[in-house]
Amino acid sequence: MVRIGNEKMSAPKRFFIEEVAPEMTLEGEEFNHAKNVLRLVAGDEITLLDNSGKEYSAIITAVGKKNMSLHVVGETVGDKESKTPVRLLCAELKGDKTELVVQKAVELGVKEICIFHSRYCSAYMNENKLERLNKVAREAAKQCLRSVAPKVEFIPNFAFALETGKDFENKLFACEFAKKSDADVKNLCGSTVLVIGSEGGFSEDEFALAQSMGYAGITLGKRILRAETAAIAFTAVVTFALGDLG
Repeated sequence: MVRIGNEKMSAPKRFFIEEVAPEMTLEGEEFNHAKNVLRLVAGDEITLLDNSGKEYSAIITAVGKKNMSLHVVGETVGDKESKTPVRLLCAELKGDKTELVVQKAVELGVKEICIFHSRYCSAYMNENKLERLNKVAREAAKQCLRSVAPKVEFIPNFAFALETGKDFENKLFACEFAKKSDADVKNLCGSTVLVIGSEGGFSEDEFALAQSMGYAGITLGKRILRAETAAIAFTAVVTFALGDLG
């Protein structure tokens, strides 16, 4: 955003939309945020994101009560997306801990996020919570300048959730009772799926099922980590090993 006067210059604010056209309008929640929170006015420049990986520069031409008119003036390809796909499978966590994990996973470059239910989960999921998680993902993507916001999905069946990682080159299963790591995380290469449990951890049967599906047990050290700490730390270690944080 660039304005003439004494106001500080800053990068254009970013908004997710369904599709882009040369002349278009911004409506709904994104419009409310632009008008009532950011106080954007005609003449301000913004960036539009359609989850294609492209970024579109647009100028606000008019602001109404329910929408603002936009004129798209440029198109570029975002350069903040990770080259190696990472999918995070995380069990439901209590309170707002799942939101924290989603936020940090997006910042760390995770491409796909799946929340699942396992035997010892004490949290639950509903449509409102899932919608909230996707909003968190979009806001995190804007903040860290990603051009794609990962979609957060919910799979209530643990086995089905594991099945979604079948085509990944590396399948890593963080387990508190694993005696040693069955994969060398430091030398990872290729697409990777990570599995993290809830506050109650996993059962022996769940771990055995994961192993039968090609998942390698991973220990996260001698100390017992909180579930949200484990999810964020594990994701950070893996993305670093894959070269995304280097």
